[in-house]
This record gives sequence, structure tokens and C-alpha cells, in this order.
Amino acid sequence: MARVAFIGWRGMVGSVLMDRMMAEGDFRGFEAVFYTTSQVGQKGPRIGMDIPLLKDAYDVRDLKKADIIVTCQGSDHTKAVHPKLRKAGWTGYWIDASSALRMDGGSIIILDPVNRDVIDRGLRKGVKDYIGGNCTVSLMLMAIGGLFRSNLVEWVTSMTYQAASGAGANNMRELVEQMAFVGAASKKLLAKPATAALELDRCVLSALRDKAFPRKVFGHPLAANLLPWIDSEMKNGQSREEWKGIVETNKILGTKKTIPVDGICVRVSSMRCHSQALTIKLKKDVPIDEITDIIRNDNDWVKVVPNTKEETLKHLTPAAVTGRLDVPVGRIRKLNTGPKFLTCFTVGDQLLWGAAEPIRRMLKIALEYIS
Repeated sequence: MARVAFIGWRGMVGSVLMDRMMAEGDFRGFEAVFYTTSQVGQKGPRIGMDIPLLKDAYDVRDLKKADIIVTCQGSDHTKAVHPKLRKAGWTGYWIDASSALRMDGGSIIILDPVNRDVIDRGLRKGVKDYIGGNCTVSLMLMAIGGLFRSNLVEWVTSMTYQAASGAGANNMRELVEQMAFVGAASKKLLAKPATAALELDRCVLSALRDKAFPRKVFGHPLAANLLPWIDSEMKNGQSREEWKGIVETNKILGTKKTIPVDGICVRVSSMRCHSQALTIKLKKDVPIDEITDIIRNDNDWVKVVPNTKEETLKHLTPAAVTGRLDVPVGRIRKLNTGPKFLTCFTVGDQLLWGAAEPIRRMLKIALEYIS
């Protein structure tokens, strides 16, 4: 029986992964062993069967016993442990939600509804490192992968609206604290129906600029605001988050000729789900009906939303999509710039298809391959 080691199962992505595996009955057919960076010897998660006490996530000798290692522990742990495992001769499969090995020449970025052919080819060639992709890139490809697969895309721009949860659990907490601070500051004014809107506006602005406003994690207000920069700066003026668009899209697809992907990534005050406004330059003029059919039929989770106000506001928001595997795509229309220019808007739960779900599915693929 295959032995699978799990590391980082208590964090945000790890918790979602555990929930999905329990919901799908995935813990059958292999020996599950859980590792920790801080609670060695304690009881592990409840997965419906007996498991050993928690083991040390830095114990290379013990980790080597695993056929597959699944980790959501983060890049620092990967950088500390993965090289030692490989140097010690471990030849198992490393399935990782972090970005540490994402652009490594010997790894494959996993998103099997989009690149199962790339994954299968990698398995046959002996590739052992399978890495989850950037959340917005994965969600974009789940949404419009059919257009790429049909060789219709000349280039794409993605203007993102990324949730607080994409930055981490502490960021989600701070966003709620910021909302509470604004709410408390404006409570008395809201209680008076006669309060002028501009007076309320001044009150909110004063709260955002207050020295006591909670900003330890974000560094700036996000509630009643937005932050048009995500990740570190790069020399060409992009943020690193924006750079990931072109390099990860093309690596996931295994393209021979680079498809340009660019845009601006913005943090907004939604709790969960990343949204994207896409502009796509098509290689040829294709009727909208044909485009929507290509998008709709690409995978089991993409859903085309009719381009009406009612349907858009009902189905194409983070509030509607959070916790669901569906990836809706709407606002599909041609731009006034010409018949080859297409726009659409998509929303997806970045903790599912943008993080945990590709990891869950890759584990099943790897187990099937080695069985």
C-alpha cells in the first residue's frame, strides 16, 4: 500500500484540502501519515480512520519512507526540506501548493482539467515534482481554457480583483477588523437618517487615516479602499503577481511559442474569490455563439453566465461563488476595438481551483499511476 505524507494540513489551503478529501472519500486505498512543524507526538486530524501520532515535518529520514508527499506548508518549508530529500536519494512524488518549485525546470504546474496531457507526459518521463499554480492564473485557465485549447488566443490581458484571503488568514482577519473599525466610527451617523452622505464620507475617510486603524498586516487600508499592487516589485515595472501571468500560463499549457499575458493585479475588499476582467485578442474573428460554446464545453466546472444585468449580478460575484467549484464566465462580448477583440469577466474560489483542488486531484492521479 502506498504511503502518503501530509504536511501543512491545518492552514487555510490545507484545511480546504482536508475538507475536499473527506467529502470525496479520498483517504481510502493508501496509508496516510501526517507531519507537523510544531506539534510532534500529538494527535492528527480526524479522517475516519486510525492514523499515527504527528511526526516531525523536518525529519528527512522519516519523510523518505513516503511514496508521495503532499504539502501545503509553504515555500520556506519546501526550500528547507525538498533539496535534502532529493539529495538523500528520495525518488517519490512531491505535490506542493507553494510557489517555491513552480518555475523550476524539473517541475510541472498542475491543473488537470486544462493540462492533463502535460501531466501524463511528465509522469511517463519520470517527472517527480508537481506544483500548484498561481490562483488567478489557474482560475483564468479554468474559465477560458477552451479558447487556448482551440488555438484562438493571440494575447490576453487580465485585470484582477483579488480577495483578502489570497494574502493569507491574518489578512482576512485584518480586513474584518478594518470593517469593524469603520463601522464603529460611523455608527452614530448611520443612526441618523438625516445624515448627509458627504458627512458620512468624511467620517469614513477620517477612520481610514486614523493612526489607530488596523493595518499591521496589509500596511494600508483595504476596507472601503483597494490596493493596486500585489507581491514584490520587478525591474520592468510589473509586480511579481503580474509576471506570473505569462510565465505560468505558458508553462501550464506547455506552449512552444509564448502567448503574451499581462495586466494589473489589484487587492479588493472581498473575503474570498478572485475576479478577473479579461481582454482577449483572438487570432481570427469568431462569432460570439461559437465562442460561448467553446468556453462552455471545455470542462465540467466552467459555467457561461448570460450577458444580462440580472444574471450577472446573481451569478458572477464572490458572494455567489464562494465555496463552489463552479467557475462562472460572463460579460462575454466583442469590444468596439474590432471583431477580434473579446472581453469577459470571471470569478472563482481561489481556495478551491486556485489552490486545494488541483493538489487533491494530482494526488489521485499519482496514486493511480503508481498502483
